[in-house]
Amino acid sequence: MPRGSWQGGWRAQTLALASGALAVGGFSPLDLWPLPLLSSALLYLLLYPLSPRQALWRGTAYGLGLFGAGTSWVYVSIHQFGAASVPLASVLTLLFCLGMALLFIAPFAWCYARLRQHCAAQRIALLGFVVLWVLAEWSRSWLFTGFPWLLWGYALLDTPVSGWAPVSGVYGLSALLVAGGALLGEWIRQRTPSRVLIVGSLGWGALVGGGVLLGLHPWSQPSAPALKVALIQPAIPQQMKWNQAFLDNTLRRLEALTADHWDADLVVWPENAIPALQHRMQPYLEQLSSHARSTQTSLVTGIPIYRQLEGGQAAFYNGITSLGQGEGDYLKQQLVPFGEYVPLQSLLRGLIAFFDLPMSDFARGPADQPLLRAGAYQLAPLICYEVVYPDLVAGMGAKADLLLTISNDTWFGASIGPHQHLQMARMRALENGRYLIRATNDGVTAVVDPQGALLAELPQFEPGALRASVFPMTGNTPFSTTGSWPLLVLLLLSLLLSTPFRRGS
Repeated sequence: MPRGSWQGGWRAQTLALASGALAVGGFSPLDLWPLPLLSSALLYLLLYPLSPRQALWRGTAYGLGLFGAGTSWVYVSIHQFGAASVPLASVLTLLFCLGMALLFIAPFAWCYARLRQHCAAQRIALLGFVVLWVLAEWSRSWLFTGFPWLLWGYALLDTPVSGWAPVSGVYGLSALLVAGGALLGEWIRQRTPSRVLIVGSLGWGALVGGGVLLGLHPWSQPSAPALKVALIQPAIPQQMKWNQAFLDNTLRRLEALTADHWDADLVVWPENAIPALQHRMQPYLEQLSSHARSTQTSLVTGIPIYRQLEGGQAAFYNGITSLGQGEGDYLKQQLVPFGEYVPLQSLLRGLIAFFDLPMSDFARGPADQPLLRAGAYQLAPLICYEVVYPDLVAGMGAKADLLLTISNDTWFGASIGPHQHLQMARMRALENGRYLIRATNDGVTAVVDPQGALLAELPQFEPGALRASVFPMTGNTPFSTTGSWPLLVLLLLSLLLSTPFRRGS
């Protein structure tokens, strides 16, 4: 294919923008996994002939398309719940998407073009594209507290090759998918396939086959009889949730939805289901706990928690408490920017209502907190956004019988956000070989098996209770034991050992 056909001007930039948006169709709710594969192939072709400076802008356009389409739900949070006007919400959403593109996709594109500038070998063009992409995804899990959304591997969750997830985690699936895209791009680019391309394609096919075989291996096994769980979805309107005049109505709805389910071993209320500080609700919590003990039930609920730090400082946490047959509190570690804390708050507080959302001044919980207990079993507690962090969940999941996540996806409205969030939670179940139970305010409340398959779910935006049976599991997957590090080190070493850098370059 002629060099200039992928290089020229605004047409190529527009194609890059569209290619980034195309990839979003591979994630929930559409789940069309070939689209990220095709998108990766187009990006490979669009970057191949460029200088580092040109690639920087091409990557920015691609990233803007990816995040503009894939995180469009940010607009709902800012406009509908942050009280920003349509123009202001649009500008803030655009700035967020542009920032993500500049922070992560543009540097990937620049580094890739720079690598090819130093070494034009075909194997480096292919391997470098894969390794740098996965490293860019990984950097999104920690840089500036992290935003590991739209990782390519999620698109392969419901395919036969998802068997790699318990071994390599979602980043391994990302590597497999983007490698397929690079190989497809190289097949399109070349007039006559080379030996490197043919061998690479055969190797990719072997990895695909390996994923199918790994999917047949049981990494974990039930350690006890099934537990009966009841997940409560109250569907409290976000505008009323933190209104203290509505508190009694909120509690009555939770109690009414739970009334027929005290025979369950575990009842779960969603994130901040009780919208009042734990110490102020102590008499009410003691009543709940006493009732749960009388029915031999564990009740887990989200609730904001106050702690006094050394030096007398007050700290407020997005928390979980376990009552009745359960025990323990958990304080959320990974906070959502602007939703739970405001960066540069001395400058931003008071500018617009979005920077003063209710409960947007939470502190970050400490690492290595003990797990929650429900009867004789250990629960790995994850609040909302935390379930999208693969290594955080692996660290907890290795010690747990069951994964538990609570959320309030009301902030996303009727957008693609809740579906993407559930897809990521399902991947955590598969990576760790554990059942995952998920209680949300208005959806998607669901139960997931250790293979990442949905066992049951409630309709969005409707109050209800979801009953299911889950098994405590024993036995760890390779990923829950080691996390992402082995894959990242392997990819980086493979690139370094394959790259014959020129002296003086």
